[in-house]
Order: sequence, then C-alpha cells, then structure tokens
Amino acid sequence: MSRVVGPSLPAPLRARLSQADLASVAGVALPFATVDGDGRPHPMLLSYLEVRAYDAATVGLVIHAGSDSARNLAGRDVATLSVIEPDVVAYVKLRRIDGPLAVVEDPRLAYFLLAVEEVREDTTPPEEAGARIVSAPRYAPAELDSAWARLTLRAVSQPRARA
Repeated sequence: MSRVVGPSLPAPLRARLSQADLASVAGVALPFATVDGDGRPHPMLLSYLEVRAYDAATVGLVIHAGSDSARNLAGRDVATLSVIEPDVVAYVKLRRIDGPLAVVEDPRLAYFLLAVEEVREDTTPPEEAGARIVSAPRYAPAELDSAWARLTLRAVSQPRARA
C-alpha cells in the first residue's frame, strides 16, 4: 500500500539518487513511465547513471532524444520514476521544467530538468506480513569508466535549463 510522504525527496531517497555511490547501485534498473498520446503509461528502464537528484526538489535525466519516452515527456510534461529495491519501494512523480536540451557530446541524447511533485512509498500492510521485495530489477551494467557512462555522467552532472 502506498502513502504520500511529501512533495520532495526524503533524505535517504535523495542520497540514493545523488550518484554519490554509483558502484553500489550499478546494475539496478529503475522503471520510468511517461504518458503516451493515448493517455496510457509508457514504460522504460533507466539506470542510476541516467538520473540524478540535485536536491530534494529537482532531478536531471538523460535519455535517447529520439525515444518515445523523450517525445512523451516533452509533449505531456509528466513522468513517474520507480525505485524498487529490498529496502525501499518509492514512486517519484515528476514534472518537466525544461528539455529536451541537447547533449553536445552526443546529439542522440537529450537532457531534461524535472521537478519533484510528489513522493509515495510502499509499505506492506499487516495482512501481507512477510511479503517483501527480495531483489531489485537488475541488468548487466556498463562499466562506470566506459565512454557512454562518462558521457552520460557529464550530461547529468549539473542542472541546466534555458534562460
């Protein structure tokens, strides 16, 4: 059962999304949903490389510029980031502040600056005692020193928006 915890990232979730310890979250997949033209959720998976919390209220995102998710976010302004791990299940509702902005080093990528609007956390109700997440969605991660990882980290390193 989810409950609203507020309009900003709680400190533990902000720290998790800050990219301060990427090695510990390498390989964790983060479900991300935009809204398509028919009003339906459009899912994709992100890594902790592609999303970064700058503070409790703003998040940067780097994704492929030509993706349906980029078009949906640019066209409908909203998305939900899910963090599903054994120690936390949270849903971060986001609104586009700006983007897509070009990533100079690779025009196939787009940067978005997003505002946190609501954070929800899931907890297990008493009747489901013992039910829990035992593993985060996983993938084989790119090396953190690969060209793609370095480029993505540079692109999301600082918040930016058009003046």
